[in-house]
Amino acid sequence: MDWFAAVDIYCERTSAAFWAEPVNALTNFAVIVPVGWGILTARRLGEKSLLIWALLALAALIGVGSFVFHTVAQRWAELADTLPIWSFMALYAFVAARRLLDLQLVGRHATALGAGAVLVLIFIANGEDGAQANELLPALETLNGSGQYLPAILAGALVLAGVWWKRRPLWHLASATSFAFVLALSMRTMDASVCTTMPLGTHFLWHLFNCLSLGFALQLVLRGPEVARQQARDALPVAAFSR
Repeated sequence: MDWFAAVDIYCERTSAAFWAEPVNALTNFAVIVPVGWGILTARRLGEKSLLIWALLALAALIGVGSFVFHTVAQRWAELADTLPIWSFMALYAFVAARRLLDLQLVGRHATALGAGAVLVLIFIANGEDGAQANELLPALETLNGSGQYLPAILAGALVLAGVWWKRRPLWHLASATSFAFVLALSMRTMDASVCTTMPLGTHFLWHLFNCLSLGFALQLVLRGPEVARQQARDALPVAAFSR
């Protein structure tokens, strides 16, 4: 594979110049909002989990990697764009399994292994010239490459179902996370089909709605333990009365 080959897959790019995608590049700075919101919440809650801080760091790297890709626009930069996203997805699945769904160690490791397997499959599917993608994940082609993010939609639905099943008052955050991500993915998918009518494309909206989803997702795992503790405290008087 030629790691320095130029990549031109979005409406806005019309040349190989560094600033050929100014809107797609600059909208990555929107990641400051969800990461900043997450840091403020983490500090307020006295968060000491290294995994949470790693999630916040990966969220910031998503913006950095995407900025690099939309400016340099070479094959290696494409990997710099997607690796932080896949890493965030895998780690988030592991953290959410414990903090939101109360899965024990075995369940968390099974979740992490499953997420890791998906990421490996995605990595293979994004091989040279997309040949492997056509064989392993046809959705990558039919969905303008957005098929690689379909596991995130499934994971969001599972988290939402788990939060509802646990009767946690976080369903609004879980719902907002999934809705914003589906909307973001729709914008990413339709970019290639609107180039003639919208030369700017819709990929920049993928960045903005994805940042919205990212903010809700981080708040969900940050507030999960606090809400669980509050539920436990509220249940104590009821349990005592039932005796």
